Amino acid sequence: MARTSTLTKNTDSKGRITLGDSFRNRTMLVEQRGDEIVLRLARVIPEGEAWLYENEKALGSVRRGLKQAKAGRFAKNGPDLDSAKALADQLQDD
Repeated sequence: MARTSTLTKNTDSKGRITLGDSFRNRTMLVEQRGDEIVLRLARVIPEGEAWLYENEKALGSVRRGLKQAKAGRFAKNGPDLDSAKALADQLQDD
């Protein structure tokens, strides 16, 4: 169970409050609930990468590949870059 503690702190002249070294350089979500403020640690995913976390199949493939790479298991034959280039040359730009 998470430890709960209560501290009394004062804001400075600009309305800021320090949380201490354990929160240094962390991203926080700030929720205002009436006269209460709730801070939660957060991680932010760039919008251009959010699709991966919305696609279970793609995310599973990436995680599986990372696990295989960590274990040193790599494909014996690399990709056919010449074929990929030929296909890319055939595709039209949007």
